[in-house]
Amino acid sequence: RVQNMWILTRIIISKLVYYFVAFFVPLYLLQMPVLPYVLGWFLMHFIAGNILTITFQLAHTVEGTSHPLPNESGIIENDWAMHQMNTTVNFSRKNKLISWYVGGLNYQVEHHLFPYISHVHYPAISEIVKETAAEFNVPYLENETLGQALRSHISALQKFGKLQLPDINEALAG
Repeated sequence: RVQNMWILTRIIISKLVYYFVAFFVPLYLLQMPVLPYVLGWFLMHFIAGNILTITFQLAHTVEGTSHPLPNESGIIENDWAMHQMNTTVNFSRKNKLISWYVGGLNYQVEHHLFPYISHVHYPAISEIVKETAAEFNVPYLENETLGQALRSHISALQKFGKLQLPDINEALAG
């Protein structure tokens, strides 16, 4: 309980610092009219939030991914790397504009497997990962275009929306 309170306190403090630095300091330093500044600030967060949300949906909630459930002990019975390969999907790998725009997050498989490597190396790494996956008969999930990824996401949502409660666990597990 004390640990949870400390975590909550740190979250609140970090949010207050963020709002002070990202909102109040520029407002004060730029001496802009308040209403246009506030509207622009909220619009920026709305757009950035939507870009991230869409990117992560196209990388995780599409046809072909699995969403394994933990066993009775709360453990997901899968190797870490296999879990990444089964739950993440790349999209638009060959589209340099999209790769630049989302900061390489369209290479979600490589992002999960190599989180500390700069995204500028993902295109080269993705070829190695794809070949290695094929060599070991491991799925390498990918939607080649943004349109294909969007269609796959919509299909996955439609599938989830039609499931009855008892069927949901089965569908999420694979």
